[in-house]
Amino acid sequence: MNIDVSTMAPSHIYHLMTQTIVPRPVAWVLTDAGDANYNLAPFSYFTAVSSNPPLLMLSVGKKPNGDIKDTTRNVMATGRLVIHIAPAELGEQVTATSATLDHRVSEVETNQIELAEFQGFELPRVAACPVAFGCTLFEIKEIGNTPQSLIFSEIEQIYLDENMIDRNSERLKIDALKLDPISRLGGSEYARLGDVFTVKRPD
Repeated sequence: MNIDVSTMAPSHIYHLMTQTIVPRPVAWVLTDAGDANYNLAPFSYFTAVSSNPPLLMLSVGKKPNGDIKDTTRNVMATGRLVIHIAPAELGEQVTATSATLDHRVSEVETNQIELAEFQGFELPRVAACPVAFGCTLFEIKEIGNTPQSLIFSEIEQIYLDENMIDRNSERLKIDALKLDPISRLGGSEYARLGDVFTVKRPD
């Protein structure tokens, strides 16, 4: 089957892309709406884009009414965010925080999500997540017809759960199966890691 995307509605293109560009890592993003009123939302249009400087990128759409999402609004106001890699066991909570709520209604409080101090960073982190990146805003680019907000964030601090660190390696190595990251597929589907295999790269 060959598909000419110029004949498709954007919603249909989105549906097809999210089923074929899989699996996608999920960024579970905490921001502050002010006065420690924390917003928490998942995004699967997410990736690492640079290591010098260390940059992560989120692609954030708009609310159904066309307003910018709270994550974008809060990052623009404060310049701070915490990006978590959530384990598969938190799939229900991650999905629950994708609900559209009024601005300044906290997903953290609504879903009773426990936070912990993020040593060396001014925002807290989700206590149950094995990885958290304390980030500052690097740049926001608006693209497309909607438009979509590309949020580039520079990593300042990283939290790692000690239980997933391989101590037998010469340099810091994370056991991916112990991390057990939730992965996004299409529709309401998610996945977790199965077999992990090694292929030596050419010199």
